[in-house]
Amino acid sequence: MNKKKKIGVAIVGTGFGKQIHLPAFQIHPSTEVTAIYHRNLDQARAIAQEYNIPYGGDNLEEICSLSDVDVVSISTPPFLHYEMGKIAMENNKHILMEKPLNLNAHETKKLDQLAQEKGKIAIADFEFRFIPAWQLLKEYLEQDYVGNIRLIKIDWLVPSRANPNRSWNWYSVKEKGGGALGAFGSHVFDYIHWLFGEVDTVSGHLSCAIAQRPDPLSNNQLKPVTADDTCLITLELKTGTPVQINLSSVTYQGRGHWLEIYGEKGTLVLGSSNLKDYVHGFKLYASDGDKPLTEVEIPKRLAFPQVYTDGRLAPFIRVVDQLVNSIDTNINLQPSLKEGYYSQLLMDLTQESYQQKKQLKIKPLY
Repeated sequence: MNKKKKIGVAIVGTGFGKQIHLPAFQIHPSTEVTAIYHRNLDQARAIAQEYNIPYGGDNLEEICSLSDVDVVSISTPPFLHYEMGKIAMENNKHILMEKPLNLNAHETKKLDQLAQEKGKIAIADFEFRFIPAWQLLKEYLEQDYVGNIRLIKIDWLVPSRANPNRSWNWYSVKEKGGGALGAFGSHVFDYIHWLFGEVDTVSGHLSCAIAQRPDPLSNNQLKPVTADDTCLITLELKTGTPVQINLSSVTYQGRGHWLEIYGEKGTLVLGSSNLKDYVHGFKLYASDGDKPLTEVEIPKRLAFPQVYTDGRLAPFIRVVDQLVNSIDTNINLQPSLKEGYYSQLLMDLTQESYQQKKQLKIKPLY
């Protein structure tokens, strides 16, 4: 029997791409990394040699024309995503794209339409859908554990950028897709949609506590920060349920990442106080009526087959599973660019709400 050919993957982006995308595609039994892109040719070749990758280059068009590249996995800064995704799909490649997917919902919609026209798979990296504790929470909600939901509260408060001496880079620039809204809000808006359904209205307040950061490329001269580092967002779901969201990357001793769901029949609380790794440490607590919250054991059927030092790796491998299954069945499984579009739309409207100082209605363009 002929052995099934592995899916060839080009890694585009060598920050998060090198930390997570590269090892995940090398670990997954159905994929292999056949090319890597870096804007510096020498670095591309050095990384290719270090990780035994056949091709390293600085020309994305060339990489996307390679016959042994089936998928382009994009983990560059958001302002580069649209053109890179377009180049990949115009060369008839599938794509896996990091969040935030693009600079605005219009770009994401155009890429999704291109994927449909080309018959290509386009998967978004929304990892929380694949973490065992979150999957168990989804099951509890589907079983109507809390009944009609009265309030949803989300805190994601961490100190990752609390030190004002942390270097200035693209993340400091709103126009390049930087900021807490893109980094955290993109995930939050996706899992709200996944767990609770569509949003009706949004009201946002964005702020920047650290207005300048040292730029290592200019002798650590201070450069202005235009991206938000703290976001206070209020949503109303189509069901009428209120949602309060507090996001910040500049909170020393912040409480971590917590989702609280208060309903007529009970309460569910999912959270992690781990301030170093945003995947490791999640626990689910449940309360029936007015009984005390108790921790719920995660069933083995949902557990990762293997965990890694970096918590992001195991759920990303499950994202790769979705990509592989989508390619095998020719069905774009969730989370696709459609889900990415919805998350990006809510981010766009949060920005607009803050600028206009008013609550806005969600009107999807699809």
